[in-house]
Amino acid sequence: MTTQTVKYQKKELELKALLEITQAINENKSASVLLNIFKFTCLVHLNIKAILLYMVDQDQFELKISHGIKNIIPEQIPESKVNYSKESGELNIELDHGYSFSELESYLPVYHKERMLAILFLRKKFEHEYLDLNFTQALTNIMVVALENKRFAKRQLEQERLKREIEIASNVQRMLFPAVLPQTEKLKAKVTYIPHSTVGGDYYDLIQKSEDEVFFCIADVSGKGMPAALLMSNFQAALRTLLRSSSDIKMIVEQLNYTIFENTKGERFITFFLGYYNYKKRELTYVNAGHNPPVLCWEGEKRSETLEAGTTILGAFEQLPFLEVGKRSHLKGFTIHLYTDGLTETFNDNEEEYGDERFHQFVKSQLCVEPNTFHDLFFEDLKGFSVGGEQRDDITLLSVRFK
Repeated sequence: MTTQTVKYQKKELELKALLEITQAINENKSASVLLNIFKFTCLVHLNIKAILLYMVDQDQFELKISHGIKNIIPEQIPESKVNYSKESGELNIELDHGYSFSELESYLPVYHKERMLAILFLRKKFEHEYLDLNFTQALTNIMVVALENKRFAKRQLEQERLKREIEIASNVQRMLFPAVLPQTEKLKAKVTYIPHSTVGGDYYDLIQKSEDEVFFCIADVSGKGMPAALLMSNFQAALRTLLRSSSDIKMIVEQLNYTIFENTKGERFITFFLGYYNYKKRELTYVNAGHNPPVLCWEGEKRSETLEAGTTILGAFEQLPFLEVGKRSHLKGFTIHLYTDGLTETFNDNEEEYGDERFHQFVKSQLCVEPNTFHDLFFEDLKGFSVGGEQRDDITLLSVRFK
């Protein structure tokens, strides 16, 4: 067989290898199929007996192809342990004890801009036969770039999916909040809600069950995003269903706890405060389930107190270990400020926390003001305190004034 014939046959095999890879790419084969086609193409059409392919995934070189290797080789190589000099063409890899690439005679790095995307190690099938390393590297480049494009497209699809999830969760959350809060002489309410991200974990509500009965609540669910929004949606649905059939807040809280525990098996929890005011009885009853204690302002007596009676967080136990219903009677006029921990855990640029004590002092200085005015003054104070600091959690303040 003449040298010319051998060269022609080699070129024909290379062309077959190229066609098989490009056809698989054009047919949008999966990553695993592409890698298999590449491996068998190299072994069948090129003069290759043993092959290793590592590709970068985040900050690691991951083993993607291994064939014909007797030595022990690593599944992963930290990117920091791989050094290649383009000038000298030398590749240095810091391998842990016991690993070896000694049986492989050639290596081909694959670059995109300044970053190495992959390394192909190989050994020839026949020493005396020719292996075109330039063609092999070009073929590897085509395959690696195709796999990178697949990964990039998958990442984009994942980001789009997450974006849609966040939009849905945000819409779900907006639907949970009351569209309008009362502004009458008998009852005035004001809320300020500042989510930390698109989807927060705070919830508030005010339900006028009848002319003489008002329920109001605030809650903070553990976690963020879609799972938190869905849990809060279920929580609100359960709460409103229970309120339609009963005004017994002890029973309502116990049922809510059971519902959350059944849905999450103790993996998520909710801090919750539920208040109930009856105008005829002039009586306030409440349960604080592990939430920041709201501040009750007695307008006639010019004093304030925190509402702490209740139980532990909801969802942590199948049955609540204890439950105390708080009660305040003979109320003429009062205001309650309910808030989540994002408010008092606001920091300034010196890492100082706004804190409960500072909030209580502010409430004492503004005992009888209208809810709208209170919010304007308070958030001006909070903004002045937190200059230079970053918001780290959702902030919710609900103020309700009864007369």
